[in-house]
Amino acid sequence: MQYSTAQFRKGLKIEIDGEPFTIVDFQHVKPGKGGAFVRTKMKSLISGNVLDKTFRSGEKVDVPNLEERKMSFLYQDDSGYWFMDTETYEQMNLTEDHVEDAIGFLKENVEVNILFHNGSPIGIELPMFMELAVVQTDPGVRGNTASGGSKPAKLETGITVQVPLFINEGDVLKIDTRTKAYIERVS
Repeated sequence: MQYSTAQFRKGLKIEIDGEPFTIVDFQHVKPGKGGAFVRTKMKSLISGNVLDKTFRSGEKVDVPNLEERKMSFLYQDDSGYWFMDTETYEQMNLTEDHVEDAIGFLKENVEVNILFHNGSPIGIELPMFMELAVVQTDPGVRGNTASGGSKPAKLETGITVQVPLFINEGDVLKIDTRTKAYIERVS
């Protein structure tokens, strides 16, 4: 199966030279002279590199063989990070390269989506928000308000985020996994 340049849209996943890309931006251009073309900006789903490429209008590109599977994080050991498919209960070991961006959010039983290209894992997608407990932070000072300053807090998974001054150890916080930003206190 193939996509025509007329089907291009933001977020569309295409394959160039055997590598899967997602279209970040595109623009149809019709110059006064010559044929129309489509200028695209694409991001590699494997390396994360951004590539600018121009296609002739009507040119066709391949559809990548991508599959997304819901998996549950089990544990980490010397050989890597272990996940279990929530439907087949098959276990899989991923290296640090595969889970690089997610390391600070992986805790037991958290469900993630793992993206596969031609049967090989290429990426991991966390839930947009996660609830994590604060394990270490300086004590809050009396009189501090929600609009005051901020302080670092270490969470149960090991990452450190900036939180308002009134947050204490033991509090459970809602964290945005894309920006590693504090959203609100849950408990």
